[in-house]
Amino acid sequence: MGSDEIGEDPMSQYAGFRSGFACFVGRPNAGKSTLTNALVGQKVVITSDKPQTTRTVVRGIVQRPDAQLVLVDTPGLHRPRTLLGERLNDLVRTTWSEVDVVGVCFPADQKIGPGDRFLVAELAKVRRTTKVAIATKTDLAAPDRIADHLLDIAELGRETGTEWAEIVPVSAVAGDQVGLLADLLVGRMPEGPPLYPDGDLTDTPEEQLVAELIREVALEGVRDELPHSIAVVVEEMGLREDRPDDKPLLDVHANLFVERSSQKGIVIGHRGARLREVGSRARGQIEALLGTPVYLDLHVKVAKDWQRDPRQLRRLGF
Repeated sequence: MGSDEIGEDPMSQYAGFRSGFACFVGRPNAGKSTLTNALVGQKVVITSDKPQTTRTVVRGIVQRPDAQLVLVDTPGLHRPRTLLGERLNDLVRTTWSEVDVVGVCFPADQKIGPGDRFLVAELAKVRRTTKVAIATKTDLAAPDRIADHLLDIAELGRETGTEWAEIVPVSAVAGDQVGLLADLLVGRMPEGPPLYPDGDLTDTPEEQLVAELIREVALEGVRDELPHSIAVVVEEMGLREDRPDDKPLLDVHANLFVERSSQKGIVIGHRGARLREVGSRARGQIEALLGTPVYLDLHVKVAKDWQRDPRQLRRLGF
């Protein structure tokens, strides 16, 4: 028949393969980011004990022989007090309607409260998306407490008219049932080819990952008034020229923005000690992430009331 012979359907190699998007939601500090990192098997999302540390939608990619699960990380939904807060909430709702599955995280060491009810009631308005309830942090609760917690989650579903496709207890820290959760999520994905190249763990630009790592380190140990006031922008990042191939050095120049000059003093610390500590710890994490020695140049700048100013929000990437 010559060259007109019909070749094999290129899609047939993906028969039975599943791929799709899931996101985790929950009140601040419900264990969403830790769970994302545990499923991906590497740190792609910043974790912090400060609420609302997640601002950008980072996608972690779970690569399996039978599936590709793309995890979209969203900021926590909250009652907004600033323009930044309103933008983050819009981002959350848009994400909910676009993913295949939303996993709602309920920490097992805390009772279900008004914040959880508000969140699930909002989520109930998104009709088409499959909803899975996840009891997180089971390593912090006794078995009888976990049993009560699972019953409370089921009851919250009934009260809000939310149908849970699954209710799963997990501990991302201890690794309990993380594999089971991955299997359940994959089972809910549509059949189709991979969405990202094999081996990719995230589609977030490296500059953004680096900025998030710096921000995470900068948040640790600062007083409670600062968590939302720090933004980090990587102004320049590139391999230094004139270096031998076997001794590369990555130059990273980044600015930490705060809203008031009093906060600048807190971030810099006595005689610059705190900023040096932040730089040293962030550099180690960036080197671990990118696998290259790093020269990190950090500066602290004041962008007055940036969370309320549309122009500054745009400049800082929101």
